[in-house]
Amino acid sequence: MSDNGDIKVKSVNVRPYVQLATVISKIVSRKDPYTHSHSENVASLAVMIAKELELDEFSLIGVRIAGLLHDIGKIIVPAEILFKPSCLNDMEWQFIRIHPVTGYDFLREVDFPWPVAKAVLQHHERIDGSGYPYELKGGEILLCSKIIAVADVVDAMTSFRPYRPAFPLEVAMDEIRSNRGIKYDYDVADACLAVLRSGIWKKLS
Repeated sequence: MSDNGDIKVKSVNVRPYVQLATVISKIVSRKDPYTHSHSENVASLAVMIAKELELDEFSLIGVRIAGLLHDIGKIIVPAEILFKPSCLNDMEWQFIRIHPVTGYDFLREVDFPWPVAKAVLQHHERIDGSGYPYELKGGEILLCSKIIAVADVVDAMTSFRPYRPAFPLEVAMDEIRSNRGIKYDYDVADACLAVLRSGIWKKLS
């Protein structure tokens, strides 16, 4: 830490990036009261998974920032879609499916020292090619995106939504366990399950 309190990692002052990501995530969360803690929950779980995978400190900060910003593209999704208390139709689902691309478009001009924009773009991709927006597979997907994908699923499943109640944590763990090596990277899934079994992740309400 420098004399003025800034955090420096690899000679890069990362504090402004963290502060910017935190502010933006709060702005996005204001639009959707049902997911007001979602970005922070995803970021915190993603960092714990990354630690379990023994990523270095610099990478951990990048994972946190990408986690905080992963849903920034939802700011353009109409509220009536976000809050709809029933299943989405095809047109509404298309609005949801473009939010990673919108997030990428927002972030790609920011000169982050990590591939934050690309991580946001890929956070709904799945290693078997069943994800979106580009149906990428395995090694085509950033590790950061694979981590955020798993953290996102866990927090989304264990959170209340207008169209369903929150699932117990064990149900989310079963989802990760059953799709380990199918939708979710083996190592990332194992790291996530280890974190959840340990009880160290404390979900915000």
